[in-house]
Amino acid sequence: MPKPPNFCGRTRREFLWQLGSGFGALGLTDLLGRDRFFDRLVRSTPATALQPNGGNPLAPKAPHFPAKAKAVIFLFMYGGPSQVDTFDYKPKLYGLDGKTIDIDTKGRGGTKAQGRVVGPKWAFRQYGQCGKHVSDLFPHLARCVDDIAFVHSMYADSPLHGSAMLMMNSGKILSGAPCLGSWATYGLGSENENLPGFVVMLDQSGGPISGAKNWHSGYMPAVYQGTVLRGSGTPILDLAPPADLRPGEQRAMLDTLRAHNEAHLAARADDSNLAARIASYELAYRMQSHAPEAIDLATESAATRRLYGLEDRRTEDFGRKCLLARRLVERGVRFVQIYSGGNHNDHNWDAHGDLVTNHTKHAGATDQPIAGLLTDLKQRGLLDSTLVVWGGEFGRQPTAEYAEGTGRDHDAAGFTMWLAGGGIRGGISVGATDELGNRAVERPFHCKHLHATILTQLGLDPNRLAFFHAGLDQRLVGTEGAQPIRELIA
Repeated sequence: MPKPPNFCGRTRREFLWQLGSGFGALGLTDLLGRDRFFDRLVRSTPATALQPNGGNPLAPKAPHFPAKAKAVIFLFMYGGPSQVDTFDYKPKLYGLDGKTIDIDTKGRGGTKAQGRVVGPKWAFRQYGQCGKHVSDLFPHLARCVDDIAFVHSMYADSPLHGSAMLMMNSGKILSGAPCLGSWATYGLGSENENLPGFVVMLDQSGGPISGAKNWHSGYMPAVYQGTVLRGSGTPILDLAPPADLRPGEQRAMLDTLRAHNEAHLAARADDSNLAARIASYELAYRMQSHAPEAIDLATESAATRRLYGLEDRRTEDFGRKCLLARRLVERGVRFVQIYSGGNHNDHNWDAHGDLVTNHTKHAGATDQPIAGLLTDLKQRGLLDSTLVVWGGEFGRQPTAEYAEGTGRDHDAAGFTMWLAGGGIRGGISVGATDELGNRAVERPFHCKHLHATILTQLGLDPNRLAFFHAGLDQRLVGTEGAQPIRELIA
């Protein structure tokens, strides 16, 4: 006679184990319910914020508390500017130039016990009422130091371009996390429904390493990712409609397309990329009228164009982008990021070989435009509400990388960044590196403290702004949180 099957289809032991687990799951469900786990899960399901009839996810939102800044312009010096040749004055290095000394320097994952010192290749002079020392690389920007707060003790977790850029942009060394501009638009929306809330302008030589990961929205809805805007010519490729398509015909076509797309999305409500693509058609239609006007510099005065260096071939490209950044924040764009440097090697600030040639090129292309941007924002009354951030993914070592030459390797242990406007105290310096500019020794600040400062100035609590993903309230500053750099805040 065949043996009768077990009640659960397996052994009695397995049946009891499954039964016990089931009762445990009931308890877990109750605990998660008390913690509002499922509320947050539903709230943060990407496509729920993007349903076509559910409102504009980029509509302006109230900040957590009164904001000092309405917009951010992040000037990203891709490649890693040398702190000791720009804004971190180290007089001892001049006398050590060419000498081999005992020094603990960390490059791309390695440590050197000795190194040949490369003294600063430019003189430093004092400027402004604050008496800040600035390198001769930046004669125009030096005149703005009373509006700038310098942080000389930044440090990061990676000395490699790809992961270091991701950390500076997203707070993580691995890809997949939303970047700073995405967090800003997620938290506050945009004040202009006819332009993207988050705009990125790349260097004329190309994009940075890691590419779009540096302005992607990660696990957030795709609507919060950055839009690449070209500084000249067609602002966004393939945006303009065919010349023979009349506006009424295009509107009717988009309405029909939207009806079909909504029906398609209804069965795929968890697909944020699909929802964002559908929403992008409508935004693209509005941008056809507004984006060309936003980048049309014909209305700018000759004096303004000179201020940004548009009449000099060396500064024209970056100057145009800085002027566009001002025009975009005037029109309600929340976050603008401009890259100085792209591609590889000396196309960016990565001065491994000839430091003088490299930094002369890139500082020369950006000095006047950045000074022009700060000056223009200030005289228009916009600097108070616009936070300007300058810096790269890390700095550079005080010693030479090779046996010959003036090149410096990467240094993530101590470097300089600065902020201006948006409620930041001007004319101050915070933190310090050692006497050789090698590593942060006084008031060291991690990238997440910089991010916390930026969010705070936008009126967002960095430890409260969260997006529920993978079972956690994810934050730009990490689940452990971070405080802003209080010394910077006016």
